[in-house]
Amino acid sequence: MERSGSARIVALVVGVVGAVAVGALTALQARLNGELGAVLADGFLAAAISFGSGLAVLVVLGLALPSGRAGLKRIVAERRAGRLDWWLLCGGAAGAFSVATQGLTVGAIGVALFSVGMIAGQTVGGLVLDRTGYSPAGVTPVTPGRLVGAALVVAAVVVSLGGAVGSVPAWMLALPFLVGVGVSWQTATNGRLRQRAGSALAATAVNFAGGTALLAVVAGFSVAVRGWPEQFPTAPAVYAGGVLGVTYIFISAALTPRTGVLVMTLGSVVGMLASSVVFDLVWPPEADPDPVRQAAMIVLAAAGVAVAIAPRRGFRTRG
Repeated sequence: MERSGSARIVALVVGVVGAVAVGALTALQARLNGELGAVLADGFLAAAISFGSGLAVLVVLGLALPSGRAGLKRIVAERRAGRLDWWLLCGGAAGAFSVATQGLTVGAIGVALFSVGMIAGQTVGGLVLDRTGYSPAGVTPVTPGRLVGAALVVAAVVVSLGGAVGSVPAWMLALPFLVGVGVSWQTATNGRLRQRAGSALAATAVNFAGGTALLAVVAGFSVAVRGWPEQFPTAPAVYAGGVLGVTYIFISAALTPRTGVLVMTLGSVVGMLASSVVFDLVWPPEADPDPVRQAAMIVLAAAGVAVAIAPRRGFRTRG
């Protein structure tokens, strides 16, 4: 019993550390994709390039690793037999929307504002998905600790947005919220697909294949209307968004069945917000950041994560 409790604590710690890493990688990807979209003057083309590069990495890994090939074969077999719902293959649509929104908004509002809007959507989505049982971890009760933790995270969002409302277009604040809702659903969907495939690599590959196909169509229309970009960035790092996406989606798919959607969401908040402040200092956006306001939002968000994942005592009886 004691060993089982220790194992759960270790698994929770690993899950939270992984979630923080996911948040930091998400913030970095948003900054790089925003820069790519700003230089190309076409957020949709930037998103297609980012997702396409991630898919290329996954193709190489899938060919090199037997677990990836076995997982993809299992997905195909399950789908042909009618045991795999088609919507479990659609997680890439949310990822495509997320990357496209990064290219459209981050250059103007910065990583921090994008992150807090996304966090609000993730928090709401995570609570609903855990409560309804859509999470691969099963039904997770909405406990007082989780509600207080989520409220603190939302408070961090309000603090951050307090200085931005009116200084940027309203749609630039609304889109990140919708991205957050989509990402929470994507996280749960990829986690469920990973369980069915027995391979996080295979689940991630399906995610990127669907997202790349969707973005290729949208980018094609965008180029047809706007024309081909006059210049492409020369810095190789700007094209690394796809690789970062592969990494954090892989981590999320592997850990979400153990942590649940909300803990994964709230853990990523800390990494995302802390990293976004640094990135906005390195790459200042058009909307000037407020260091004091940003520090307050990080403290509130970190407190929210701590409250949400704190062990609850007094609810178990001895057998």
